[in-house]
Amino acid sequence: MWKLKIAEGGGPHLYSTNNFVGRQTWEFDPHAGTPEDLAEVEAARRNFYQNRHRVKQNSDVLWRSQFLKERNFKQSIPQVRVQDGEEITCEAATSALRRAVRYYAALQASDGHWPAENAGPLYFTAPLVIFNYMICD
Repeated sequence: MWKLKIAEGGGPHLYSTNNFVGRQTWEFDPHAGTPEDLAEVEAARRNFYQNRHRVKQNSDVLWRSQFLKERNFKQSIPQVRVQDGEEITCEAATSALRRAVRYYAALQASDGHWPAENAGPLYFTAPLVIFNYMICD
């Protein structure tokens, strides 16, 4: 099974001037993972393969799954659902923002970076915070 290594040396062919801070490498271990883990990886692989022409990003499904399991992460903030035509309240926006911040904080690596294919959501976090302040003031 593929395992993400964060801020670790990557063998004799990788060089670092900052002790590999911010570096991420994948390492294959054919003996790693439980049958449940391997089934989850296979399902993610199959889903990516079936949708590869429509969605080009892999959404870091494998990495997120491994990383959140290692940290024993459970989302404790309830999901906010807003119906079509319903007004978005300050409380709903604040709750959604707190949920997102908690999730992305859980994904942050110990060296401070987010090991991910940053194709979108992380770039929208700052505007979400500004939007939240605008509607709640």
